[in-house]
Amino acid sequence: MGSATPVPDTGSLRGDVIALLSQISERAVDFAAVVSVQLGTYFQETGTTPADLRRRVMGDRTSSMETIVQRAVKRAEIDPSHLTPRITSMPVDLLRHEILFTLRPVPMQTIIDIVDDIFLPLVT
Repeated sequence: MGSATPVPDTGSLRGDVIALLSQISERAVDFAAVVSVQLGTYFQETGTTPADLRRRVMGDRTSSMETIVQRAVKRAEIDPSHLTPRITSMPVDLLRHEILFTLRPVPMQTIIDIVDDIFLPLVT
C-alpha cells in the first residue's frame, strides 16, 4: 500500500506493523463508510472486483507492508522462506476486514492481536 504517509520505521518488525496498522485504522474509517456503498455499485456495473481496482490503482508500487517486511528480512527478524504474498498482506487485510465490518477505528488491542497472535508466529 503506497501512500504519501512515510512507512513506519521503528527499528523492529512488530513496532513497524503495529504503527502501520494504527495509521491505516485512523485514516480509513470515514473513507470506508462512504466508499463501500459507492464501490458496490461500481463493481456491479463494471463486473470487476476490489482486487482488480487495487491492481489498477497500485500498479507495480511496493506496498508499505512489503517495505516493512523487506527491512525485517535485512535485520534478520524474518526467515524469508516463511514469506508469501498472502502472509505479507495479511495484517492489512485483517485490519481492512475489521474496518469494513465495524466502520469504526480498530482498537489497539485488536491490532496487537493481529500482529502478535497471527502475523508474527507465521513469519518468525
